[in-house]
Amino acid sequence: MAISDISLTAGMRNNLLALQKTASQLSATQDRLSSGKRVNTALDNPTNFFAAQAANNRASDLNDRKDGMSEAVQTIKAADNGITAITSLIQSAKGLASAAAATNDTLSQATYETQFLAISSQITTLASDAGYRGTNLLTDGTLSLEFSQKTGDANLTVNGFKADAADLGISSAGTWTTGGNAASSLTFMDNALSTLRTKSSTLASNLSVITTRQSFTDSMINTLQTGADGLTLADMNNEGANMLMLQTRQSLGTTALSLSSQAAQSVLKLF
Repeated sequence: MAISDISLTAGMRNNLLALQKTASQLSATQDRLSSGKRVNTALDNPTNFFAAQAANNRASDLNDRKDGMSEAVQTIKAADNGITAITSLIQSAKGLASAAAATNDTLSQATYETQFLAISSQITTLASDAGYRGTNLLTDGTLSLEFSQKTGDANLTVNGFKADAADLGISSAGTWTTGGNAASSLTFMDNALSTLRTKSSTLASNLSVITTRQSFTDSMINTLQTGADGLTLADMNNEGANMLMLQTRQSLGTTALSLSSQAAQSVLKLF
């Protein structure tokens, strides 16, 4: 139907336009109430929409980095657990060496040495079992970590070391039935313990950096999301009041349109 096919009175046309405008505002308010946002598309507010989108994208990228940080923490904890266990084994081995050095009984010394060699083998096995998801810092593994959403902006590399018995320098220093060899083994084990303490301290320092970055990343994600929400979220109390007013206005507009049509209907009284 062409626009000119039906002629409306000026009063009816004005009321109709007002009613259409109210219906459009009512629809927009319903969208804001249902979504909780006053900016749902770029058409609502291009500046706020794209600014909020950029903030949410950055928050999402940082959240992806958080997964890597969590995995790194577990990898370092696995290595630290290994160091703790190896330290305990070395201390047990030191007890055997001390006992062998304190006796002249060659049979006892040989027995202590056999037990020592068994512990040395367990140290090597334990070191190889201290990995997490394919990365083992106790077998000279390397852990590379990205903190920023942009690759290369902020990163950390955690270098592992070899914690097997041979690389730690744990040795029986020859047959313990030979005088002084057990005492020499004690020196080697003390050096190994010193190495483990130094490496453990380095891992603890790296772990501190990672956990600090985790906390910082959580705070940044919260800040970015809060900022994005501030640009797009609707005031639900205000929108609820708008809805009530628009519904009232729509009802009044319908009544006004009906009243404005009465002038045109008066022609029926001529028949």
